[in-house]
Formats: sequence, structure tokens, C-alpha cells
Amino acid sequence: MNIDRMVMVLAGSMILVSLLLAVYHSQNWLWLTAFVGANLLQSAFTGFCPAATILKKLGFKSGNNFA
Repeated sequence: MNIDRMVMVLAGSMILVSLLLAVYHSQNWLWLTAFVGANLLQSAFTGFCPAATILKKLGFKSGNNFA
């Protein structure tokens, strides 16, 4: 699996987990949802994604979007 797909898997998982935690634990978990969404938005415009940098250091192959 390449970095592009792993970023989508990671972001989607974090959003779903934070929404579940917001429903069953505390609404403050919605801040995590907002943080993930903001990172996705800024990476669409700048091409820089912190998660992609970490995944590259972990040895995942580069995709088309994140080098």
C-alpha cells in the first residue's frame, strides 16, 4: 500500500473514531475531527502532509500525490 492510500485510511479512521468518542464520551473529541479535516484541507493546497512524512520514514512507498 502506498503513502497516498495510507493517508486516506489514517484520516478516515481518525475521523470515525473521534466521532464515536464524541458521541459516547465527550464532545471535545470533535476537535480531533476538526484537526484532521484542517490538515486534509491544507495538504490539498500546499502538498505538505505531516502524516505522509511520518509514513515515508516508516518505509511506505511514495504514491502520486505525496513524494
